[in-house]
Amino acid sequence: MFERFTRGARATVKGAVAQAERVGAGSVTEEHLLLALLEQEGGRAAFAVTALGLHDRRASLDAAFAEARRRGGLTKADTDALAGIGIDLGAIVSRVEGAHGEGALDADRRGRRWWWSGHRPFTPGAKTALENALRVALGRGDRFIGEEHLLLALTAKPGVVADVLADHGATYTAVQRALYGSVADGGDGEGDADQGRAQAG
Repeated sequence: MFERFTRGARATVKGAVAQAERVGAGSVTEEHLLLALLEQEGGRAAFAVTALGLHDRRASLDAAFAEARRRGGLTKADTDALAGIGIDLGAIVSRVEGAHGEGALDADRRGRRWWWSGHRPFTPGAKTALENALRVALGRGDRFIGEEHLLLALTAKPGVVADVLADHGATYTAVQRALYGSVADGGDGEGDADQGRAQAG
């Protein structure tokens, strides 16, 4: 599949590895893919990121990801579901951090296998995002996978990255509009996640 990636998409994947290395992460995640996209210059994805104002809100994105890591990577839907059955995730995080230190629920703090292998593995979520980028490209009739397909795939896959992007105004439909100037179904923002999931597989 990697041979179908454009130069910019390959640079994004390499940039994600560099992001993981920079912060000492044990694996490459969807978050690292997004952060690498934010550092790309030129190309459709960089234009969309700028048009959506994500560059200007990088500190806010970083804070949102840090908070998600503190929650053990649980999404808003997960947190809401737990609250619905009477479980206060904030209280649990506080108790765990009180006993084991700040960031104790950060999944990346556990098991650093990469140090002896020489490279960091991609998490299942990051691999799925890369596979979904192929599906997005094929769904649009494109022969190659570009950074724009990676960006769309990240907004389409339910999870922390899609939640954080949506909170910053970068839903699937908003990104598609920024990339291509229109939305194929003429949508009004309703059903963003469903449309993105359908296209991403």
